[in-house]
Amino acid sequence: MKYLLLFLIFLSGLSLQAQTPRLVLNPKKPVDTLEASCGSCQFNMPKKECFLAIRKDGKAYEVTGTGLDDHGDAHALDGFCMAIRKAAVQGRIHKGKYVVTYFKLL
Repeated sequence: MKYLLLFLIFLSGLSLQAQTPRLVLNPKKPVDTLEASCGSCQFNMPKKECFLAIRKDGKAYEVTGTGLDDHGDAHALDGFCMAIRKAAVQGRIHKGKYVVTYFKLL
């Protein structure tokens, strides 16, 4: 019974680790400084719920690879739903969304 419990704890630890996004700066690729905020609250995108978005070259894109609450409370005074922030970003646009490989608030 003790071994079964230890095995289950081990598996749950692996499961949590697999779900954590790993955003790593690639020094060989350029880093863009972009506006980041809530797509519906600040960028007036048509999706109803709150979600992380960036604005590049005047166009807003939904972000995948990291989320709104991964960078603090979205509804705090300086949170994404209340303010437009600057972020250092690496990634690419794919199927109308911005897929990030690195994201750091400035």
